[in-house]
Amino acid sequence: MRREGRWILDRVDWTIRAGERWAIVGPNGSGKTTLLRVASTYLWPSRGSVDVLGQSIGRTDARELRRRIGYVSAALAADVDPALPALDVVLTARHAALAPWWAGYSPADRERAVGGLARLGLAGFEARMFGSLSSGERGRLLIARTLMTEPDLVLLDEPAAGLDLGAREDLLVRLTAMAAGSTPAIALVTHHLEEIPAGFDRALVLTAGAVLASGPIEEVLTGACLSAAYGLLLEVDARAGRFSVRATAG
Repeated sequence: MRREGRWILDRVDWTIRAGERWAIVGPNGSGKTTLLRVASTYLWPSRGSVDVLGQSIGRTDARELRRRIGYVSAALAADVDPALPALDVVLTARHAALAPWWAGYSPADRERAVGGLARLGLAGFEARMFGSLSSGERGRLLIARTLMTEPDLVLLDEPAAGLDLGAREDLLVRLTAMAAGSTPAIALVTHHLEEIPAGFDRALVLTAGAVLASGPIEEVLTGACLSAAYGLLLEVDARAGRFSVRATAG
């Protein structure tokens, strides 16, 4: 992936298998968000090939493929009409759209959307306007939207960004429950190890657009690996499936 004469992603070889839960970390500008945009089919690679859910990007209808992908990002949140009721925001996923005006929805669709809101702790929010919700509520609403179509792949780009401690932990509890259930493969981008939900079993570390390490999360999220990625001495602690990191004197 090349932009303004610079490689944003280069020689990335990454496979997500059914049922895996991936955490993607790395410094600013390492290509994390770009990788997720490629995987979501919203960005096509400059070279190489990308297969998503058995379909080759560029050789299939991306609009149809997106119906099978749940994607949450800050860019998506910015594109949602703030006056749209929460229920309609969830329903729009049925047609891979961001507005419901031209589409019809069945009673079963509405029942599923209401259930999805309740699953993410938003029961009774059906008529609340998107713009009136807190950052944490918007994040949970967009995750409910991704699950509306029972996707085969869920991509979460910094879902806990900007949340206060309480909202972050509430979201992580719900994501941990998702990871423990029979939900699809999940890939989550984060800047902070503390925001990786328990139950995530794989990790990918990017630096300067390339893969530094990839594999089982306990083997990848180590002090040695992250020190190499960020260029300073770091110590990683893992307790009950949650990670934390701090700089050490060297």
